[in-house]
Amino acid sequence: MSRLVSRRTLLTRLALGLTVAGSRLRVLAQTKIPLVVYKDRTCSCCRGWVEHMESNGFAPTVTDTADMHPIKLRYKVPPKLESCHTAFVGGAYVIEGHVPAADVRRLLAQKPAGVVGLTIPGMPKSAPGMDLKPFEPYTVLAFDTTGKTTVFAKHA
Repeated sequence: MSRLVSRRTLLTRLALGLTVAGSRLRVLAQTKIPLVVYKDRTCSCCRGWVEHMESNGFAPTVTDTADMHPIKLRYKVPPKLESCHTAFVGGAYVIEGHVPAADVRRLLAQKPAGVVGLTIPGMPKSAPGMDLKPFEPYTVLAFDTTGKTTVFAKHA
């Protein structure tokens, strides 16, 4: 009889342990990635990009500012790579403009050497937050501290 009780106890504890582990994994899977965003308060396309990021697993903290120039200087975004808003993610990366969430996730996963950020210079009308039709292809660029760019992703 005691053998049966200990087997039941063992199975009960195992089931409880699996339940606790499963719930912790679900919480970890649902944890959103912090994202600091600087944008003009009147910009609706920037709001659209923030919503895109939030619906794709990021937790944006938004600071509205009328003067983006000091932000671009702080994060060392070269003028030729500027867009309408600037974000900071992963404690290390600048995201300039309407970069898709999937590309930001890839950047965080791969951590390419020498890359300080991603950008889509200007405001391509098909990028997240812009979402205008018909779709027009655009390119996401990675950039380093000198402003040198490489193609990170093409969206066709």
